[in-house]
Amino acid sequence: MDRAPGGLTGSRLEGKGDAVEEAAAYERLGTKRLTLVDVIAQSVGLIGPVFSAAFLIPLIAGASATGHGAGIATPFAVLLAAVGTFALGWIVAQYAKRVHAAGSLYDYVTMGLGQRAGTVAGWIYYGGTTVLASAIAVLVGWFLHDVILVGTFGVSGVLPVALWGLVYVAARFLVLYTGVELSTRTQLTLALVSAVVVLLFSVNVILNAPVNSLRAFNPAEAPNLTGLFFGVLYGVLIFVGFETAANLAEETANPKRSIPRAVLLSVAIVTAYYVIAAYAQVAGFGFDLKVLLDPEVAAAPLFALGSPAAAGGYGGSSDLVLKLLEIVVFLDVLAVGLGAATASTRGVFALARDRRIPGPLAAVNGRGQPVGSIVFVEAFSVLMILFAQYWEGLFALPGQHHFFAMFAWLSTYGGFVLMIVYALTALGALRGLGDHGNQAGVWVASLIGLAVSVGAIFGGVYQVTAPFDMVWKIALVWIVLGIVVTLAVRGRAPAHEVLDDLRG
Repeated sequence: MDRAPGGLTGSRLEGKGDAVEEAAAYERLGTKRLTLVDVIAQSVGLIGPVFSAAFLIPLIAGASATGHGAGIATPFAVLLAAVGTFALGWIVAQYAKRVHAAGSLYDYVTMGLGQRAGTVAGWIYYGGTTVLASAIAVLVGWFLHDVILVGTFGVSGVLPVALWGLVYVAARFLVLYTGVELSTRTQLTLALVSAVVVLLFSVNVILNAPVNSLRAFNPAEAPNLTGLFFGVLYGVLIFVGFETAANLAEETANPKRSIPRAVLLSVAIVTAYYVIAAYAQVAGFGFDLKVLLDPEVAAAPLFALGSPAAAGGYGGSSDLVLKLLEIVVFLDVLAVGLGAATASTRGVFALARDRRIPGPLAAVNGRGQPVGSIVFVEAFSVLMILFAQYWEGLFALPGQHHFFAMFAWLSTYGGFVLMIVYALTALGALRGLGDHGNQAGVWVASLIGLAVSVGAIFGGVYQVTAPFDMVWKIALVWIVLGIVVTLAVRGRAPAHEVLDDLRG
């Protein structure tokens, strides 16, 4: 038998050559340069704690279509929601030690429930994050024009609302195209500045509140058990995005160590932040639930607290604090949009690389950035801005600017479908992590994660009013379409099964 140098037979050389050739056919992202701080910035950036604290805490208290909420016990509901989120985060962290591919939850569900289920999950998940990225693009134009320029500073909007949104999309495209490090560092700067300002203001509110009490952490302060239940369900939604650090695993220097830590640290950091912010709102309004749930206050409780003292706020003698809060919330909005776009481009790239969707979407530029998916994600954002501008009947809300109405619907849809994939990830972990050394931990985390995910899905369907009652219906259509595509497209082996460096 002929032998090649080094003692390898011809057949073994041929097999090795085939494997090398197969691996070379898979598109690759840029060099592994991201640090723990970078990937934490990605998760926290997409969570958007400042934005959520500014607008969403009243939902947990009860300012929702159902009318149910945790009331005065809102901070306690946040803590319970954090426990459920941490369970999901623990599952993601265990998978992240084994797989270092950009597909994250797509790969995780594949490992747990099989390739077809994983592909459908990827279709749902990255469709959802792409919609979230477009939601922020729609919001930015309205927020900058109506709230900041016209409302806060009393100057003309310079550009129309739609053009401001398009400017943001163009700027975001340049950041994504230049490199993921610029994206994460920009998110870190925007999120950190805004978070510090709002945190200091929240502490000031607590120190100057008419009364402080541990009642906010007593579950008995909730109107009833149903209210506490819905409070927890809405609370889970404010953590959406905690897992997106995993999308940057391929570009992280030490993914097996950094990604699991980033996911769990992000949940811990944001939990502390939310508890302080939620308590500040409850205490700041004097533990008076009627005030917190008043429609004018519930629409933007942070701004109500930041208004001048003459208007009942904690902003002092002028509107300077209110203006500052509006600006930093806007900065956090920018970070959320960049985080959603970054996660989306990596996920679309991963699906395209495995040929579950068209291969050109996996194209990369000279810096190793997924230019094909970047163009796709940003083009979808442009489309949604045009819909907001020219299709005024689409997801319209009475009395609301159409751009804000479009944002509200798109962001609700994105959060809803991500919950579906969280549930699939938790369910699949029972099999995908079947060889994990801590099976008790796997079962506990899976059951808790599944419970909060399914509960949040229920909250997105139960007693939902128009146009949000269309969310689950359109999600169902998208899922069916994903199943059809999955059955029709064969694709190829997932990258993490072929590329050695994408496995732990």
